[in-house]
Amino acid sequence: MAQIIDGKAIAARIKEEVAVEVKQMKQQGLAPKLCVVLVGEDPASQVYVRYKEKDCEQVGIISETHRLQDKTKQQDLVDLIKRLNKDKSVHGILVQLPLPKGLDAISALNEISPEKDVDGLHPMNMGRLLRGENPDMQPCTPSGIIEMILSTGREIKGANAVVVGRSNIVGKPVAIMLLQRHATVTICHSRTKDIGAVCREADILVASVGSPGLIKADMVKKDSVVIDVGVNRLHDRLVGDVDYEATKEQAGFITPVPGGVGPMTRAMLLKNTIIAAKKAKK
Repeated sequence: MAQIIDGKAIAARIKEEVAVEVKQMKQQGLAPKLCVVLVGEDPASQVYVRYKEKDCEQVGIISETHRLQDKTKQQDLVDLIKRLNKDKSVHGILVQLPLPKGLDAISALNEISPEKDVDGLHPMNMGRLLRGENPDMQPCTPSGIIEMILSTGREIKGANAVVVGRSNIVGKPVAIMLLQRHATVTICHSRTKDIGAVCREADILVASVGSPGLIKADMVKKDSVVIDVGVNRLHDRLVGDVDYEATKEQAGFITPVPGGVGPMTRAMLLKNTIIAAKKAKK
């Protein structure tokens, strides 16, 4: 039976550390501030933003949400980002994805100042990550995944790591982070032949494709670490990309959905925000 990697508990510890730092920063006259840009009425995005606002309130970070209509023009979105870039009281900027149809997410993200890019998705920060320069702003979900793996006590160095999914937000950056920690990394995707055979070789398996129950128990190596990034709504409940009930009998460690990676993503966002605030003060 697998040990559950409790993302809520790890995130709570990180938030406690952040709250202490924020209190110290405020005593020195520095008030960290995060601005979230939310375009449209996507229900999931609305929920995520409310969680982020609550997280900021809990740790003492100033939170400001800019809500734009579905029919917002690209230039209006860009103009808002540019204004936030120039505002010295703002330390972190996050554009909530996905954006409504007709808006170019990549173009919008590219407008965010790399120093305020708390999502770690600006090409300059992603490029530094690829080059092994360890940028201050690293993608939140991949950073949270690494923290969760480290919490198990398992060695990343020398491990066979398999990442299922090649998105710019999770798959590619987490593969780079694992590689930098000296894992042997394989990325699987929709064109991979016999994904099951590849996954069965994984000491560390990260599933991030958005396909409910794609990873079955017979695709998982005995006693491996399984990180499930998927969040899928199925029959009015949330499930991951991993067949959790069956796989927990096979894995050594496993993350639940919900309560696994999600809280860690938000915790790392808070951490990035105070890093950005500290850098801005220098």
